[in-house]
Amino acid sequence: MHIPVLLKEAIEALGVQPGGRYIDCTVGGGGHAAAILEQSSPGGQLLGIDADPKAVETARARLEAHSKSILLINENFANLQAICIKYDFFPVHGILFDLGLSSLQLNNDERGFSFQHDAPLDMRLSPSQKVTAADIINTFSETELAHLIRTYGEERYSHKIAPYIVQQRPIQTTLRLAHILELAIRGRKGRIHPATRTFQALRIAVNQELEHLEAALRQAVSLLGINGRLVVISYHSLEDRIVKQFTQREAKDCICPPSTLTCVCGHKAILRLISKKVITPSLAEVQLNPRSRSAKLRAAEHVITRNEQLFYHDIAEGLRFPAGIEARGWRRPALVEKLRRTFVALQINNS
Repeated sequence: MHIPVLLKEAIEALGVQPGGRYIDCTVGGGGHAAAILEQSSPGGQLLGIDADPKAVETARARLEAHSKSILLINENFANLQAICIKYDFFPVHGILFDLGLSSLQLNNDERGFSFQHDAPLDMRLSPSQKVTAADIINTFSETELAHLIRTYGEERYSHKIAPYIVQQRPIQTTLRLAHILELAIRGRKGRIHPATRTFQALRIAVNQELEHLEAALRQAVSLLGINGRLVVISYHSLEDRIVKQFTQREAKDCICPPSTLTCVCGHKAILRLISKKVITPSLAEVQLNPRSRSAKLRAAEHVITRNEQLFYHDIAEGLRFPAGIEARGWRRPALVEKLRRTFVALQINNS
């Protein structure tokens, strides 16, 4: 069974409220989505997105009781803004990214994500993707493989692993690759299996995970309403570094180099960090779900400048929607539509 990681902490960080509108960018097994829908009832709405069509099917079955309040889309969150525009789902109260693979994906014998099962070296989240892990393993040069494994897997033995892989090609299955990786770094014991970091590197490369995350974070902020929350759960240092740097940068009014005496960037803060310290699972959660041990949660709140607040307020008054400026709830369809029009006007003005 898929157990949602940092569930209580994620719901609290999102500030889920009745009547709120939320986006789960990695709906997966539907664990976080179910909690958001329950907490936002009555009147809550959720847009669930996942690149894996099987995950969407699983979530649809699990969330059947909330079918009138949820829209599930099989898409990559790299296209987040386009999805929201297509389905007219903005602005929103909160957006969640849970970047880890679900237990359903890891335990699937056909997907090739785990070296615990013998499976084809696939690792694609969506069958529509062209490049598989086998393609990378069997076609990349020794130099390219070493760079990929070192960069995406942070594997210090990449210079030993890459030539060993090239010598043993072709390699088509997970267990054979795992065995080759064990032989490549034999005698060098660590806390994790010798194949862990290389499998991570391949999965990241196949699905372009880091590039898609960077693109989605920028889009997410533009979709948040006043005081909307952005919450991201990551599982390795590469993802966490991207999230940390993005949120910290967007929480500053100036991002000029320290040597610059006078600000010339013109950058204005659009986020406020909810917690400066990263949130990690409790010991009890790790004992219950060992896969949560590496999880890190970061959260930030969307803020707007004083001039934007005045502009927003003036338009809202014109639409006879003064209550929504202070209240963080958009509970009736007519008010949602008015707020949407206000939000669009604000975006046009800023552009």
